[in-house]
Amino acid sequence: MTIISLTPLDLSIAAVLVIALSLLSMRMKLGLSRQIIIAGLRTTVQLLLIGLVLKSLFAYMHLGWITFIAIFMLTVASREVMNRQKRRFAGWWGFGVGTISMSVSSFSITVLALTVIINIKPWYEPRYAIPLLGMVLGNTMSGISIGLDRLTQTAYEQRAIIEARLTLGQEWKEAIENIRRESTRSGMIPIINSMTVAGLVSLPGMMTGQILAGNPPMEAVKYQILIMFLIAGGTG
Repeated sequence: MTIISLTPLDLSIAAVLVIALSLLSMRMKLGLSRQIIIAGLRTTVQLLLIGLVLKSLFAYMHLGWITFIAIFMLTVASREVMNRQKRRFAGWWGFGVGTISMSVSSFSITVLALTVIINIKPWYEPRYAIPLLGMVLGNTMSGISIGLDRLTQTAYEQRAIIEARLTLGQEWKEAIENIRRESTRSGMIPIINSMTVAGLVSLPGMMTGQILAGNPPMEAVKYQILIMFLIAGGTG
């Protein structure tokens, strides 16, 4: 199957949709016009840059460079988690909580997939390692940011109740147990929804990309099932 290459003109036609959305936002006075344009520009520049980086990585495979890219991705994701919280933790905790959660879950699950499930040699093959880590990390970031935002916001709203429980002698874990449970539940809902409607309402991104690239549909389906399960494990 021949891959149809997209020209700059093709992408420009698609970009008209983003510009139209920005103009519509301006007309409706939503205050999002500038943000939409900036988001579109960032998408274009960032994806072009990562395309060049991946091209170099595929040509010159080295564990050190792949580790550097992985740490960079984690740092950016951690910063996004912190910025999405309306009421963030003070000091280092504002950055550290999300970083620790994502690094432990995303890296361990990605390494498990590469070494045990896919069993690629070497296990850090960039064609597999970077896309897998990116998908797991991106979805884990969304789940953790939702959960942390719910946790901090609810704790702020119920601070009087928490203080009363602590005064009565409860441990801090007991005092916020209900809040932690609901926060975890909120973070898990997006991936549960995605798994529930996969193949019925939407065709997930990796599966669509592999089919467009000419891979057999059933092989694309198996990889997408793998990714969905990895994301669910990482988010939890």
